[in-house]
Amino acid sequence: MTKTIDIKGVVVDDDSAVFYDFFGMSNVSPSAVAQVLNDGDDDDVEVNVASNGGDVFAASEIFTMLKSANANVTVNIQGLAASAASVIAMAGDTVKISPTAQIMIHQAASYGGGNKDDLAHEIDVLDGIDKSIANAYELKTGMPQGDLLNMMAQETWIGAQEAVDKGFADEIMYVDEKQTAFSNATANIVQKSAVNKLLNLLNKSEKTAKLENEVKNSQPTCDLKQSKLAILLGKTKEK
Repeated sequence: MTKTIDIKGVVVDDDSAVFYDFFGMSNVSPSAVAQVLNDGDDDDVEVNVASNGGDVFAASEIFTMLKSANANVTVNIQGLAASAASVIAMAGDTVKISPTAQIMIHQAASYGGGNKDDLAHEIDVLDGIDKSIANAYELKTGMPQGDLLNMMAQETWIGAQEAVDKGFADEIMYVDEKQTAFSNATANIVQKSAVNKLLNLLNKSEKTAKLENEVKNSQPTCDLKQSKLAILLGKTKEK
């Protein structure tokens, strides 16, 4: 049985969730996520995300719980995964994004006051928070942290195809792998299903390594590339 977690509304800490719940305001908190994760066996987890974000540290707590879960976690970005919600979305073993959805990443903000020394210190604090947020994106995408920090500084909005291209997501929902591929070439065109298989393998380095291990144990070294191609194309080598 699959457990479902909805990241909808504002991401808040546990204390603030009491206020939001009292007034019937949509929110998600670490304790609410923990309750679902701790309910029953270690089933697969499906996380549906459509949120403008919220508290950075509450999002970090939820991200950590999902990454630590002894289960396969699939994240479905259904609408907007912005700010803190985009951090949570990076916790998925597989991240799927709707063709109409967006991911938005930007720098952290604070709304405190104080003297010039207080404000100078706040700059250092925010800089550290930005780097911690970028860590989540870096773990998922493999992009250099400097590039990610620049994207955050510019408040970057990322559509479905760009999200897959940059590694924020693994696949776009509802894409038909069986659609006809029209070409104007003398060579055969590789099927989209094979391309998708390869991309998924590349995005899952551990699974890729395991697959290569299995192929090496069952095939001569000189046939390694041919065996990989046969697997991706859904063909088996004739005996």
